[in-house]
Amino acid sequence: MIVVFIALVFCLEIALFNDAGTNTVEIRMLDIASNFIAPRNFDNGREVTSRLVEPTNDDGNYKIDLPPHLLPHPPILPLFNSIPNAEDHIKSVLDGRPTMLGVIALMQKFISELHDSNMKDRESDGQTLLDNFFRITNKHVKPFHDAYKGRTIFPVREDDSIYISLAAFREFFLVETLESAFKNAKHPEKLFVGAVVQNCFGAIRDDGTIDTSGTPCKSGKQKVGVDKNGNDIRKSFDIGVDKNGIEAFCALPDYKKYCDNGQVRVLYQHHFDGQGPSMARFYASKLWGGETFFLQIDSHLRFAHEWDAKFIADTKLTLNYPKSVMSSYPPGFDQIRFIPKKMRVALKGKIDNNTVVESPGCRLCHCGTPPGINPMIHIAQSKSYRGNETRPTQIPFIGAGLVFAHGSFLKDVPFDPYLPYTFMGEEILLAMRLWTNGWNIHAPRKNLVIHQYRPGKLGLPKFYMSIAGM
Repeated sequence: MIVVFIALVFCLEIALFNDAGTNTVEIRMLDIASNFIAPRNFDNGREVTSRLVEPTNDDGNYKIDLPPHLLPHPPILPLFNSIPNAEDHIKSVLDGRPTMLGVIALMQKFISELHDSNMKDRESDGQTLLDNFFRITNKHVKPFHDAYKGRTIFPVREDDSIYISLAAFREFFLVETLESAFKNAKHPEKLFVGAVVQNCFGAIRDDGTIDTSGTPCKSGKQKVGVDKNGNDIRKSFDIGVDKNGIEAFCALPDYKKYCDNGQVRVLYQHHFDGQGPSMARFYASKLWGGETFFLQIDSHLRFAHEWDAKFIADTKLTLNYPKSVMSSYPPGFDQIRFIPKKMRVALKGKIDNNTVVESPGCRLCHCGTPPGINPMIHIAQSKSYRGNETRPTQIPFIGAGLVFAHGSFLKDVPFDPYLPYTFMGEEILLAMRLWTNGWNIHAPRKNLVIHQYRPGKLGLPKFYMSIAGM
């Protein structure tokens, strides 16, 4: 009741104050005494460093300078790769001298111990598994979380770089999502990806190694017929291991250079160790390396032409910038019903769903609690933009599959490490935390991404099925 009341007050408050080359890669690390370290300065309480990330191609090579804390960049493969001298790197992070290598080493240690605990107690009840999660989180994550309370892990660098936070649970569309993001970006050299890949990597042997042979994984529940009452009959099937979208993306000739350059970071987790989207997004948030902007998305999207520059420009038009968040529910891959009639006429009916049509964005302004024993607040779309607005409209709610904000929001509203198995309620909770910390939420004026919505009839794996089946 308290959460519902706060949400309703939240809605009312917003309603009252709403405002209409080649594949060769060279990494160059600048000397600390050179032009990397800028004078320390603060803007609205956040420390920033002014530094451009620009590729130089005078000799035909793809070159990009990275801050020292991102070097050496952690390996993408093999799976569950151990970082040499991990304990030393972890100690540096907890002592306030963070590097991306140290952060990943710390998160790997946490994920590994959680996995070992789950395997040991896999026959136990749910409460035991939940108690183990909180115990291991308090041991590894809480000290890390507390060490950077009230500040970002890394200083924000003001170079218009974008960090893309991706939670990918047994995701078959991850390669296409990454390819679309880099291909359509105006500045792909300024994109940095942090992916949490939760896959069925194979059968776990008694010694902890992974057997990838045969069909060690289970599909989602797929329709195989109907019963006498007309209800669907669904069944899971034995299948091979899941495709590693990060590995596949980094093998593509046009995109390998971004992986080699350290623009892709990854944490791997066995699918049955996953605790839902809220926790996966917490893990992904820790792979942020100081980029100017933070973009949280689902792992099955397509992007509009020069989407990166357009998101940045729209965000900077908001009256509350930099404490502004852009969010919405994107259109589905079948865009036609989201495109106004006048736009359809102008397009002469030629709508290719592989290309994003920049239709007017929608605004998340409605919420409600459907009847039931345990009703949860549901967020709903409202009317779309008309097309003549001069700046984004403020809205009360977040769509967790599309969140764009200045990186400094991680100081005020860090992701919560204590939300295991949370799905419904994730968005309203984040919206309330943002608003009560001075961050206003706005709707993008145009749809710059489209989303593959996934009804049950697709028969795709769900995280709660993996937990139940472990």
